[in-house]
Parts: sequence; C-alpha cells; structure tokens
Amino acid sequence: MTWTATTLVGELVRLEPLSPEHEAGLWEASRDARIWEWMSIVQPRSPEELHEYVELALANAGAGIELPFATVRQSDSRVVGSSRFLALRPEHGSLEIGWTWLDPQLWRTGANVEAKLLMLGDAFERLGCRRVELKTDALNERSRTAMEALPAQFEGVHRRHMLVRNGENRDSAWYSVIAEEWPEVRENLLRRLGRRAAH
Repeated sequence: MTWTATTLVGELVRLEPLSPEHEAGLWEASRDARIWEWMSIVQPRSPEELHEYVELALANAGAGIELPFATVRQSDSRVVGSSRFLALRPEHGSLEIGWTWLDPQLWRTGANVEAKLLMLGDAFERLGCRRVELKTDALNERSRTAMEALPAQFEGVHRRHMLVRNGENRDSAWYSVIAEEWPEVRENLLRRLGRRAAH
C-alpha cells in the first residue's frame, strides 16, 4: 500500500502537494525568525538554502517517505507555510503530522486550526489511519498548547529523542489522536472555527 497526497481545500487555506512552483512563495513566507525557533533545522538564510529544504522534501516524497504540503491562503493564493505527513506506516494505519510552520501574520487567525482539521480529516477519512502522531520540542510551550487544544493525548517525553539544528539535544513531547477520538476532535475544531458539522 502506498499513500499519496491530494489537495485539501478549506475556507481559509488549502494544502497543496508541495512542488517546485511553491518555492518562491515559501521563501517569502519563511523570513520571520520566530518560525524557526523550535524547528529541527536552522532558518534558511538564502533562496539557495530554501531550495535545498524544498528539494529534500520532494526527494522524500518521491521515495515515499513523506507527503509534504504547501499551505496556501484561499483569499489570495499566497503561500503562507508548509506541513507534512511523515513517519508513514500504511501497514499499521499510522502517520505523523509535522514540519508544520506558518507565516506569523496568520497566527491566531484560524489558519492553523483549519489546516489541522484538513490534515486529520484526510488521514482518518481518506487514508484510513488508526493513529496520527504529533511531536514537538518538550520546551515548546506554544506548540504543546496547540496540540493539547485539538485535543491530542499526551503520551510522554522521549528524552534525547533528536539532535537538532547545530547538534543540540532535543527532548520530544509525543501526542496522538486515534481513530475513535477523531469525531470529538473534529467537532472541537469546527467549533473553534465557528462552524457546524455537516450531518
């Protein structure tokens, strides 16, 4: 079984399978240093470094390791961020949502909430997942608060889980949503967006 990415369309944003055409927009959207404070790599400092980031994501997609997306604002089709399905385990019905970042201009606008609604919906309803994982630096309170607000279940901290940026140790906080929890999570996300579920 091989999973593939498809365009996920919401009211505020759409998530398009990443392509080279998104690169210039990603460069423009990625200039705020706050985006990269907790990412596992340092902020790309030039279009060439951003190109390497995109090329690696596309190579991973080609190898079936990840499914990367560009986050596009619906109102003007501006690229405003990125996210990925990774740790793909179709044989176990499991994947991770990660590598998520968004232009701070769109923080607290509902864009990230809707993106999570779209990605979780795709994972559980189209791909048939049993489990979706989310991980972040254990010190990243903003990200942890967002995961808990889904709500995703906290599963503990994996100490020295990764080496990030320039060789720093990262303890990772693990969260998950399982298929049985998805209807409640979906209702909560729709409520946060001021929408009603279609029955």
